[in-house]
Amino acid sequence: MDFNFTEDQTMLRDSIARYLQDRYDFDTRRKVVASESGWRPEVWKAFAEELGILGAPFSEEHGGFGGGAIENMIVMEEVGKALVIEPYLSTVVIGGGFAKHSGFAGASDLIGGIIGGETIIAFAYAEPQGRYNLADLKTTAKKDGAGYTLTGHKAVVWGAPWATHYIVTARTGGSQKETSGVGVFLVEASASGITRRDYPTVDGSRASEIQFDNTPGILIADDAYGLVEQVTDEAIAALCAEAVGVQRKLHEGTLDYTKQRKQFGAPIASFQVLQHRMVDMFMNLEQSVSMTYMATLKLGEDAEERGKAVSSAKVHIGRANKFLGQNAIQLHGGMGMTDELAIGHYFKRATMIEGLFGSVDHHLKRYETLSFGKAA
Repeated sequence: MDFNFTEDQTMLRDSIARYLQDRYDFDTRRKVVASESGWRPEVWKAFAEELGILGAPFSEEHGGFGGGAIENMIVMEEVGKALVIEPYLSTVVIGGGFAKHSGFAGASDLIGGIIGGETIIAFAYAEPQGRYNLADLKTTAKKDGAGYTLTGHKAVVWGAPWATHYIVTARTGGSQKETSGVGVFLVEASASGITRRDYPTVDGSRASEIQFDNTPGILIADDAYGLVEQVTDEAIAALCAEAVGVQRKLHEGTLDYTKQRKQFGAPIASFQVLQHRMVDMFMNLEQSVSMTYMATLKLGEDAEERGKAVSSAKVHIGRANKFLGQNAIQLHGGMGMTDELAIGHYFKRATMIEGLFGSVDHHLKRYETLSFGKAA
């Protein structure tokens, strides 16, 4: 199978890498993370206008580049390398995914807003009792004239403090954990009946607890559990690509440090036992690349094949994040835990990625269910 990128895809990767190298250095990121807003709107504007990457996975008909999942994978790996805070995943991958696959009446306008940088989306799907079950919903949506009103509590809504819109899952029918009766809604962040509590996350991002109280929303799709699962799988594949970028920096940073750090008059990189450790780190990284490619290429398959590929990748990524992160910290010694050193920040992001959209245990069970019809 040919895994080479096209000329356009290579140009996309190189342009993002150059921009981030010039304007998204580690010290600048630390200052942004510590600021009141926690992100840089001017960077988001540059993504839209200067680089045009917000249109990478959309069709030319919608004003995009005519790309898809592979373009998202390319962008997300560079996002991981630079520890980019700006919400590409929630806006372009998830928000754009719902717009593309649902084809609801406002899809073209939503995609246009995303490409232009005016629309920023947060995905409000998780609830305190739900763990990783996308169907475990207490939030309800009731018909109200031509629209709907939403009531319920959404937890850990990543990027919500910056969002102009939320995509919200809510029950239009069925019982709490049924896959039937799951609706998807578009809600303006400025709508009535929203109470939001914002907070920083351990990896430097921002998230919110959101309470909806008879909040007006636009129906994107009803009885849409399959759609939610599809877009979430696309998000997981993109998240795996981000993890590859993080893992590259964990490995590269550790390799560079061991070449400089001396003990007994010699660089510790010359010690055979540490060479073996760094080879193991490299092997985990290369396996992550292969698993991410596989998951991305399988996104167009049927739900079962897509789900197995995505869950397989997420399992390996979770384990590799832990292995590379812990070894990077150990080989850096106490310095690895300091806030001034980048390696600790990459480890924090790797740790958060492991739990997003399902842990290793969750995806092992999901793979078993998809493969054999039941989980142990």
